[in-house]
Amino acid sequence: MTIGAVLAVLAPDFPDVTISKIRFLEAEGLITPERTGSGYRSFAPEDLERLRYILTAQRDLFWPLKVIAEALDKLDRGLEPVLGDMSPSRPQVPVLATDPDLPGASALRRRGALRMTDAELREASGLDKPTFEALSTFGLVRPDSSGHYGEPSLAVARAASALAAYGIEPRHLRAFRTAADREIGLVQQVLSPIRGRTKGTGGKVAYDPTSQILAECIALHTALVKAGIAAE
Repeated sequence: MTIGAVLAVLAPDFPDVTISKIRFLEAEGLITPERTGSGYRSFAPEDLERLRYILTAQRDLFWPLKVIAEALDKLDRGLEPVLGDMSPSRPQVPVLATDPDLPGASALRRRGALRMTDAELREASGLDKPTFEALSTFGLVRPDSSGHYGEPSLAVARAASALAAYGIEPRHLRAFRTAADREIGLVQQVLSPIRGRTKGTGGKVAYDPTSQILAECIALHTALVKAGIAAE
């Protein structure tokens, strides 16, 4: 949109706005419309909404330009306005939705009925025998008491098979096994006093938070990986 078209759209709600004022807001750095090859201002829909925010803050809240600039900076950094009415408000950090790809506590508790032999596991995951044996040596896949492998082992084997295509070998994955064991050990250490208090009552606990705590540990690990990628 041209600056004249923007003025025509804004005029019904903001009759006092002028082309000079829009240019002034641009000079103050509150809006940054693009320029055409011939030097004319070109306003995108986002620029128009930004102008509405600025003009509403001035008219309804009497915010000075410094406060408006701070609010716009927060909006540009992903913070959100608190919507209670038609007036703008100081942006706040949004409530982030739970990552849908993370397993919840119930998923960690679920054992599954799948039981596979080592040959079946290799076939299902596409692993050759030497790679499977290496995964077993490093404790990445472990059979149960009957010598069979369950769903977690299949997930590990498939992930290892996919990573092998990038040159990542089982020996490189030992750190994952160590980290997982440390997380489990930390949770067991935290819950040990609770379990100790229940020995005199048959060892029963009204609620076992183990899976919930481990789910939070996985969420923390995922968040740290995402933060590390974003920092590169």
